[in-house]
Amino acid sequence: MQNISWRHFDFWLLGAVALLTLFGIVMIRSAIAGNIELIEQNTVQKQIIFALTGFAFIGIMAAIDYKILSALSRPFYVGTIIVLVILDLFGGALFGSTRWFLLGPILIQPSELAKIVIILVLGDFLTRHQDKIHDLKWVARSLALTLGLVIWILLQPHLSTSIVIFVIWFSLVWAAGLEVRHVLMAGAAGILFAGISLPVMLLTYDPNREGGLIQAYQVERIINFLFPDPAARHGAIYNVQQALVSIGSGGWFGKGYESGTQVQLRFLKVRHSDFIFSALSEEFGFVGAIVVIALLLFIILRCLRAARLASDTFGALIAYGVATILAFQAVVNIGMNLKVVPVTGLTLPFVSYGGSSLLSMLLGIGLVESVILRHKALDF
Repeated sequence: MQNISWRHFDFWLLGAVALLTLFGIVMIRSAIAGNIELIEQNTVQKQIIFALTGFAFIGIMAAIDYKILSALSRPFYVGTIIVLVILDLFGGALFGSTRWFLLGPILIQPSELAKIVIILVLGDFLTRHQDKIHDLKWVARSLALTLGLVIWILLQPHLSTSIVIFVIWFSLVWAAGLEVRHVLMAGAAGILFAGISLPVMLLTYDPNREGGLIQAYQVERIINFLFPDPAARHGAIYNVQQALVSIGSGGWFGKGYESGTQVQLRFLKVRHSDFIFSALSEEFGFVGAIVVIALLLFIILRCLRAARLASDTFGALIAYGVATILAFQAVVNIGMNLKVVPVTGLTLPFVSYGGSSLLSMLLGIGLVESVILRHKALDF
């Protein structure tokens, strides 16, 4: 293992992540207040366990030279596909859902960890073939690698995570030097793919049957976003309306911790996960929401700084990929709370409830720390 100087460790990044994670745990505690079922499921305690495990992984990943992971990216890729295949084949029958493995009281979502794996796989591939990035054949191969993983996530089905992985692919090939004309061609290919895949998904759609590539709740979310019913008193559109009420009622400084009526009286649903931004906006107001957004932006900028300072392309792509995940999920999650994008299952990084999501984010931060620790030779 390469000798490193821990004085290069980004404590500003670690501190911002720790602060946001702690705030998320505190906010989850407020959001589930009065919900006996979630309290009995030890929701807050589970998030704490994942957080502590994740911060331990930050130290471990920082100590490991990220260059070693280049050689391990292929085994990680194959192993992740095997796990996803097993989940797709047996997850529904064993666990009632094809997205999670049940390990005692803990739910593990492999597709969340697949986001980190695809960063390592694409980072290694694009680094080895960086001089060929202008050849569309190699761009297509990188897309094929991505599809090899995404197809098993789509079959769960988990459309939102699949979109995140495609966003990671695009951002990494762009960072590796993809030409603008190729971007336009990729956009045209994406439109063509959507034009083919959407009719196929709709043909497999049956509201009375589980399975298929598109589910009833996904169709409902799209319809509610495009053609909302303002008189709705239940379903997804109702919760979006309650989210807007929660945000608006918070005013400048909020109603105070555990004092939000929309949250505490449970008008707002899934307020500890998908809609936690609305919950914190009600309790801490516009100022509190801006502070959370500023912390997220600071973390993203520190990851981009690591990408800029990285000693090699592989390290730069790792840091850039982690920044992409954080930025995309934050924008989409906040956007759906504000009703500017359809409702998805994407969490607000470090804040929303979700052990696997939190663990994958903290693993990504550990990789960024590994990159920044080795961005320059040791001083003697």
